[in-house]
Amino acid sequence: MYGKVMSACLHGVEGKLVEVEVDLSNGLPQMNIVGLPDSAVKESIERVRAAIKNCGYTFPLQRITINLAPADVRKEGSAFDLAIAMGILYTSGQLQLELPEQILILGELALDGTVRAIPGVLSMIASASEQGIRRILIPRPNYQEAALIPDVEIGCLSHLNDLHNGIAHLFNMANYSPSKSKSPDARISASIEDYADVHGQMQAKRALMICAAGMHNILLLGPPGTGKTMLVKRLPSILPVMSDQEALEVTKIYSASGKFADRSSLIRERPFRMPHHSVSSAGLVGGGGIPKPGEISLAHRGVLFLDELPEFSRNVLEVLRQPLEERYVTIGRARATYRFPSNFIFAASMNPCPCGYWGAETPAHVCTCSELKIEHYRSKISGPLLDRIDLQIEVPRIEYGQIVEKTAQLSSQEMKAHVDQARHIQLHRYKHASITFNSELSGKLLKQHCQLSMEAEQLLQKSFEILGLSVRAYDRILKIARTIADLDGSPQLGIPHLAEALQYRSLDKKTHSPTNNR
Repeated sequence: MYGKVMSACLHGVEGKLVEVEVDLSNGLPQMNIVGLPDSAVKESIERVRAAIKNCGYTFPLQRITINLAPADVRKEGSAFDLAIAMGILYTSGQLQLELPEQILILGELALDGTVRAIPGVLSMIASASEQGIRRILIPRPNYQEAALIPDVEIGCLSHLNDLHNGIAHLFNMANYSPSKSKSPDARISASIEDYADVHGQMQAKRALMICAAGMHNILLLGPPGTGKTMLVKRLPSILPVMSDQEALEVTKIYSASGKFADRSSLIRERPFRMPHHSVSSAGLVGGGGIPKPGEISLAHRGVLFLDELPEFSRNVLEVLRQPLEERYVTIGRARATYRFPSNFIFAASMNPCPCGYWGAETPAHVCTCSELKIEHYRSKISGPLLDRIDLQIEVPRIEYGQIVEKTAQLSSQEMKAHVDQARHIQLHRYKHASITFNSELSGKLLKQHCQLSMEAEQLLQKSFEILGLSVRAYDRILKIARTIADLDGSPQLGIPHLAEALQYRSLDKKTHSPTNNR
């Protein structure tokens, strides 16, 4: 006897359909699973056997062969339990299924037949929907998450006993009331961190506003206690709202990672990840025997903040170079290659030297670092990595008068209004292109939307030669100038926009020569 049902597994953060083929034949009673199963899948033999018996069904005393196709793709996790159990019951004639190849079955089984929730449901259902499967049978705890995918019919069960009455009643959604997706405009209202709490630092706030408007990378450099970390932590409060497509991308990553806490709606707030400086390369970009998303993928469409940048291992920092350029991570293994999205704002902060006071000495704080120590400290940040950071800002020590100043400070609401204006301009400009932000400009689009006047071209040429900029830095200056022009509501790039963009690259030369002005 032969039967087949449909299930799915995760391949990176994307879902991949799997055919669960069941063959019952004469021979010694035993059950084998083939098709590159991992340990969790192999252990499903005992979970399925116990669940079927404990729910009043008969476990066939025959030779049972389960094939998970395609057989050359590694299968992992416990999401196949329910499909294997239903495949056995269907093939042995204990369960009626109409068009089983048009139903996606997902779920983990307990020994008593309880159906448990699984991670990655959103990605797997999205993949099945794209391939024409519209009926989905899942654990009841996963319903709210599954309901985020439109145009699918969802059936839920909490116990294998629910199958005794057939599966038709499982697709009756009268008993379920999914929560409505949160409004995108409500995501900032609950934020308690506001730029109004930060006194002074107007240049840094301006740079962060440019960073948010064009999704540019940023580095803050200054002595301890000047508010570098405070400034970056408030960056999410001015970021533009995610589109539905961006929200779905982020939610799929968190669902696949098992970090999707609120299953009732798409993640609408842009992620903010701040790993400790002890993080490994695999923790940052993803990896493991069966690769999982790392911090940079969890920061997709949001912010990855590395505080005290030189404290991170140089090897860890160097793995950022390719993701910052390509906006995705490719991890190769012997049996498969995994691709994780990583389109994020890279934000970092650092002190000018190990003690933190070089160039900002006061009577109470005098820099005690030797030139060799400063050179060694900054050498952890390579030229190629620094070249990929668009905005490099010095955050100076503020005076006492600025701290106690009673006048209202520039707030997140005011900054976000300017960011939203620039975002609206970009949406209109790129509505027929494959990009959404100025930071993604390249090739013909960069030349088309960043044309300079003769005077501006001469200014950029002189700066290019004096600062010793790279071609990459040249492109990034144009992108920053384009964002500055959008913030000003100007369709053309002028000399003021270019001049401001150039000042944000002034650290290129300083950072490589820390002792020049000592």
